[in-house]
Amino acid sequence: MTEPVTPAHEHDHDDERDQHSEEWRAVLMGDISSLKYLRAVLGKVPAGPRCKLCAAPLKAPGSVILKPFGFGPSKLNRRLCRACFRSVDKKPGGAEIELSLLFADVRGSTSLAEHMQPQEFSRLISRFYGTAARVVDEWDGIVDKFVGDEAVALFVPGFTGEEHASRAVDAARSLLRETGNNGPEPWVPIGIGVHTGVAYVGRVGEEDACDFTAVGDAVNTTARLASAAGAGEILVSRAAADASLLDASGFEERTLTLRGKDEMIDALVLAA
Repeated sequence: MTEPVTPAHEHDHDDERDQHSEEWRAVLMGDISSLKYLRAVLGKVPAGPRCKLCAAPLKAPGSVILKPFGFGPSKLNRRLCRACFRSVDKKPGGAEIELSLLFADVRGSTSLAEHMQPQEFSRLISRFYGTAARVVDEWDGIVDKFVGDEAVALFVPGFTGEEHASRAVDAARSLLRETGNNGPEPWVPIGIGVHTGVAYVGRVGEEDACDFTAVGDAVNTTARLASAAGAGEILVSRAAADASLLDASGFEERTLTLRGKDEMIDALVLAA
């Protein structure tokens, strides 16, 4: 029986995807020397926050100085400058890498909304979003998205460094403190999940429905951890604890059955 012949253009597409994947992997793991040099140079230009790829400042005075060179804040993605967003947009795809993830959920948001005026609840969630974005930026993470009462952040080795797991844990602790969850009366009660694992990271989607994000089982696991965390709790998976060299002594350990997953997962319970 004659084997089917794959059209030449399909081989070309496969080669192009493989090339893009390797380029993405190099960027996400911080293995491109030219990008390291660019980050070192642009990192000396004043004013943060900065583009997560090239470290170009996104606010004045630095953004004003670099605007003629094609940098400055992007209107489509607050985490990337215009130059980097154009570069990402030209190379769809991504790569599978190990990273750390943080999901933060507002606890009891349905009850909170029930006892607040809609505008008042909107202000509360907006304050939570702003606080989460600032804390994640301070620990060199990337805010992936805000969904309802949840904040999602990525700690990618190429941007955060090899210590991405410990920075994710530190960011979680800082977020608890900044929201008052280290005391008896937080201004917004939250629970947080932190996990380290392999996910597909890159420009995900098609045509206009695209974003820089992460997908895969590690993402789902982190979301489930956050859902299982009580107010004022951080559930750190054993994988994230090991990657961050977190000393487990003195912390409560839980074995959790997470919704939608066949295997149980071990986690440490941290506070601020």
